[in-house]
Amino acid sequence: MALLQYLGTGRRKRAVARVFLRPGTGKMTVNGKPLDEYFTTYTSRSLVRQPMAATETADKFDVLVNATGGGVIGQAGAVRLGIARALIEFNLELRGKLKGAGFLTRDAREHERGKYGLKGARARFQFSKR
Repeated sequence: MALLQYLGTGRRKRAVARVFLRPGTGKMTVNGKPLDEYFTTYTSRSLVRQPMAATETADKFDVLVNATGGGVIGQAGAVRLGIARALIEFNLELRGKLKGAGFLTRDAREHERGKYGLKGARARFQFSKR
């Protein structure tokens, strides 16, 4: 018997999240830890739960996430996009609701690399005339 699951990939800044939705009771696991243990701030936890709440599917699926790179908020944003994409794979009719809420938009603001000879990506050293 094949395992029934829906896959979605989300990215934000330097973070990448692979999301697996499996029929279940609503348990969320990120990198082997429960959601509340992995994302310690209320903001990041609520960001991750938004697509499931908008489509009223929070208690229908277990969510397994592999998140790498970036920081906490970047990973939370990547997980949100991944969950939204996996929900569309489950049911295409949810697309309108998710798109209207803005959960399918990939945040294009990417991390900018630091430039050589400077303090960072844009900061310069103070100019001295004499």
